[in-house]
Amino acid sequence: MSKKNAFYAQSGGVTAVINASACGVIETARKHKSVIGKVYAGRNGIIGALREELIDTSKESRSAIHGLLTTPSGAFGSCRHKMKSIEENRAEYERLIEVFKAHNIGYFFYNGGGDSADTCLKVSQLSESMGYPIQAIHVPKTIDNDLPFTDNSPGFGSVAKYVAISTREAALDVASMCETSTKVFILEVMGRHAGWIAAAGGLAAQEDGDAPHIILFPEIAFNREKFIARVKRTVKKQGYCVIVASEGTQHKDGTFLAESGLKDAFGHSQLGGLAPTLAQMVKDELGHKYHWAVADYLQRSARHIASQTDVDQAFALGEAAVEMAVQGKNSVMPCIVRGKGKRYSWSIGEAPLDQVANVEKMMPRNFITRDGFNITDAAREYLQPLIQGEAYPPYKNGMPQYVKLKNQLVPKKLKKSFKV
Repeated sequence: MSKKNAFYAQSGGVTAVINASACGVIETARKHKSVIGKVYAGRNGIIGALREELIDTSKESRSAIHGLLTTPSGAFGSCRHKMKSIEENRAEYERLIEVFKAHNIGYFFYNGGGDSADTCLKVSQLSESMGYPIQAIHVPKTIDNDLPFTDNSPGFGSVAKYVAISTREAALDVASMCETSTKVFILEVMGRHAGWIAAAGGLAAQEDGDAPHIILFPEIAFNREKFIARVKRTVKKQGYCVIVASEGTQHKDGTFLAESGLKDAFGHSQLGGLAPTLAQMVKDELGHKYHWAVADYLQRSARHIASQTDVDQAFALGEAAVEMAVQGKNSVMPCIVRGKGKRYSWSIGEAPLDQVANVEKMMPRNFITRDGFNITDAAREYLQPLIQGEAYPPYKNGMPQYVKLKNQLVPKKLKKSFKV
């Protein structure tokens, strides 16, 4: 096998552990010097490849790369740039191959969700037809936990831990003041079509009556009357009501409660404002004093409270991606396979990209209670192992210490620039 360089890029919304996957890719590639030359990273994701802005990771020390294990966000920069179909925009794909060829890149590791898996697959297919084959391996990542084939997605476990802990702590606050102050608290979490993150809030409850009292899932059509009735009944019984609501909560006709009418870079409906919408609903119908919060970026960047399981799996998938490439595999995604038995275990499997791309994994109906407002024991059994273990970063002067890379760019070799 001739020696080729590798290209790694981060895509979409980042996570508390995406850099652990980067660490897995780079450290493992350095162990295969006979077949892998340098590892270049895209500055701000795939845009870095299109603009020929390639970061030379060989300029980073061993300790800096290892420090990515405990550093949140995207160390090389990410982006929300959806590459269209080859038929719609062949020029972008040809530009990628042109840049890869100019820098002797034969391995493409794309760290992202479903859209990234699709891009990875198309790059592999087009490069073959252009006579410069690229081994494209998708490294899974999404806090939404909606990728198929993999038992869970890196990034989700840490978000689940953050949401469960935040729900429990906020509930204690509300419970202590509900006699004379707030009666209803709403926490809005991410999750456009799949309610995995909202479901994780259910782990906060240890006994009957514990918060959250209501969970709203995208998979369950919102019913205003039933929702208000449940809030009223809960306040009467418990003295307060804590709600965890997925941003993708929708009406029976599929429209989102919090749809703004705008579209994001991937063509998805822009969401936001569900919590205040629900709060106003409660105020209008019941007159209760309320507070609401939006977890937003806090939930996906909270490295200080990351799940050890999540960190371990993120690193292992980055490592596995390189091993698969060295073995000659192409158009595949390493994935998490849950072991059988009562004691939680996991291993690495693989899935073909043509079956992964653009497929969303929703919450199974048996994970949601019959009334649609909470999680079942089956959901708890699935979720609980994913938040296990504490993976604290190093601290100094009371603050976590995170790595900041040099991110030194490689000199450009192509005369033509490319507008993205």
